[in-house]
Amino acid sequence: MCLTEVDLQVVLDNGIVQLTLSKPEGSITEVQYHGLDNVMEVREKEDSRGYWDLVWNPSDRDSGTFDMRVPLNIDKRKHNLSFPMAFVRTALRGIIFGAILSSFASSDDLRPAAPGGGVTVHVEREYVVLDNGIVQLTLSKPGGSITGVKYQGLDDVMEVKNREDNRGYWDLVWNPSDGDSGIFQKIQGTEFDVVQQDANQAEVSFRTQWDPSHRGNLVPLNIDKRFVMLRGSSGFYTYAIYEHLQGWPDFSLGETRVAFKPRKDRFHYMAIADNRQRIMPMPEDREAGRSQKLDYPEAVRLTNPTNAALRGEVDDKYQYSSENKDSMVHGWISSDPSVGFWVITPSNEFKSGGPVKQDLTSHVGPTSLAIFVSSHYAGDDSLPRVRNGEYWKKVFGPVFVYLNSAPTKSDPKLLWEDAKKQARVEEGSWPYEFPASQDFQKSEQRGSVSGRLLVVDEPANNDYVNGNAAFVGLASPGEAGSWQIESKGYQFWVRADVEGNFFIKNVRTGLYNLYAWVPGFIGDYKSSVNITVTSGNHIDLGSLVYNPPRDGPTLWEIGIPDRSAAEFFVPDPYPYYVNRLYVNHPDRFRQYGLWERYTDLYPDHDLMYTVGISDYQKDWFYAHVTRFVYFLWSLFSEDMLSSLARLLLPPLSFRKQAQASYQATTWQIKFPLNNVHRIGTYKLRLALASAILSEIQVRFNDPIVQPSHFTTGLIGRDNSIARHGIHGLYWLFSIDVDSSWLLEGDNTIFLTQTRSESPFQGVMYDYIRLEAPA
Repeated sequence: MCLTEVDLQVVLDNGIVQLTLSKPEGSITEVQYHGLDNVMEVREKEDSRGYWDLVWNPSDRDSGTFDMRVPLNIDKRKHNLSFPMAFVRTALRGIIFGAILSSFASSDDLRPAAPGGGVTVHVEREYVVLDNGIVQLTLSKPGGSITGVKYQGLDDVMEVKNREDNRGYWDLVWNPSDGDSGIFQKIQGTEFDVVQQDANQAEVSFRTQWDPSHRGNLVPLNIDKRFVMLRGSSGFYTYAIYEHLQGWPDFSLGETRVAFKPRKDRFHYMAIADNRQRIMPMPEDREAGRSQKLDYPEAVRLTNPTNAALRGEVDDKYQYSSENKDSMVHGWISSDPSVGFWVITPSNEFKSGGPVKQDLTSHVGPTSLAIFVSSHYAGDDSLPRVRNGEYWKKVFGPVFVYLNSAPTKSDPKLLWEDAKKQARVEEGSWPYEFPASQDFQKSEQRGSVSGRLLVVDEPANNDYVNGNAAFVGLASPGEAGSWQIESKGYQFWVRADVEGNFFIKNVRTGLYNLYAWVPGFIGDYKSSVNITVTSGNHIDLGSLVYNPPRDGPTLWEIGIPDRSAAEFFVPDPYPYYVNRLYVNHPDRFRQYGLWERYTDLYPDHDLMYTVGISDYQKDWFYAHVTRFVYFLWSLFSEDMLSSLARLLLPPLSFRKQAQASYQATTWQIKFPLNNVHRIGTYKLRLALASAILSEIQVRFNDPIVQPSHFTTGLIGRDNSIARHGIHGLYWLFSIDVDSSWLLEGDNTIFLTQTRSESPFQGVMYDYIRLEAPA
């Protein structure tokens, strides 16, 4: 605490608030806080900004006299009054204490106090401004790009050095055919309308209408892009309605999202989870001269960053991906002033791929994304395809952009915790009541579905096991597991309780199937009948029984059936290619270059796993990948080259520069069989957590038999190895094993990943099990 006296003023300063008082009168003339030079009304005289006053009466008359110079000796810390008065009060011009107390009811509420006024909309020739006294949002007209966000003394939260259409915007990637290339399009409105405006809410619309003259140039969609601001809300909402009319051209939607780009001179700290927060590089740190390019454009090694503490680290936006169920809130924090910028997604009903699909969140820029559709960690099969002139409409969002603040240079976790609290508030308010579009169904227009999921895993008995923690969801009708690649409709997912009970509320009206999968069991459940949800209707499905794939008792198993490879051995990264956030971290698989560590661990032979002796947590590599091989064997041995690489150059850099290629790899599972049942068929269950342009050939006790006893064929495009995911799409193969392929005594299963054009080709196993005949 600091106290400074000058001739006519006294200044009290604690580093958070600076209070200036007139001397000797004691009027509040100035309050500095959070970048504001004066919180008080500077247009008032100094003695009318903050003061004590009273109304008094020299007799028993009803009327009173207002006088700041009442004939009393008054200590403003303590009052001794000996005659009647009307009241004594504290007044701060323009602020009502009651409103402040209600807005800051708890010490961890970091939203600013709501002003007395409501929401206003100011329409200019090229801009429209939404203002609720807390946040001011400026949008281009009629395009609907976010050109500015004013909050807490920051004239603009968004990156002012970017073009106005590159600060906050909706975009998409589309294709008129099934080709791999896509057409990038920022969604720019051509028509503007104020949909709703009153003191409590403002909603504006930016529409683009498709017509045949746009064929091949613009995506064949009518798009209505909305922005909403509510009274007393520290932020704004955005959502959009996409509509493809019957008879319009076919297309595929490769990606659609909202991108936000806060100011890079302010926002340096990123938070996406309790244990995934850090100071981030600047965007220029990724440019030539400050970084080294790695195996793909998204990944660089920082060689001369502006923040020297980050030197030597790898930056890759895919290291910050999250599953849909875990990405409700993420964003950026400025330390001076302490302001948080957060993207909150209160529901995943409009996202593709279900609860465990992974996608980008926030990354260097600074950039924060709300992604609704993408092929990330899933492949093109997961994308919406509108065919044969069909009618299609979908509402994406709303998502909430939340801003909060704290005293300058506060612990960032203070703002993060408040953002999580706000995310829970938004989740609890879903479905929102405020969207003006009739295409967004409100709570009373929706239905609900409940039931109980039981599991019977052993065919020899009917012992029921509760579907504890099962993922249970409603999605468009399809095959079992088709929800993984479903993106045209809506999905609604919950986790069952310990008894297997589930309740799915606030379901949009429509036709669905019920899907489920249970951690600890292989396969997918699908209900036998479709479910029609209607407004206000509740459907109780009663007890449902899932019979996971099984023919006979388990002889042995490797891994945990949870659709992830996280339980297997994940190596340490090369010290030269580390991201320090993930050192000794549960998500250690997000380090760069781990796929190349297989060659280091198995330079001249492949992985061999012995059932009953090996430990899958230590002895089963997390990904079945290719091996790096050199073309210089005529001059040096592989060991000599490897040693030379480690001495002179970083290993990945050396491999990239050397004449080299990758080769297929064959893993072995060794196991004993005391007795082989010659009558009946064994079953090998092969569950994959990911596949990337791979083919697994399975052979029993003969590594070269042709054709192989089983092949998956070429499968997978989820690219989870390169993108540091520990899973992508789930695959399950049930392989009939003829008893003639097995031996009494020692046996070996050979798993060959045959495709080797890239270091990123391979699979991640989820779980492997051998069953005896029933």
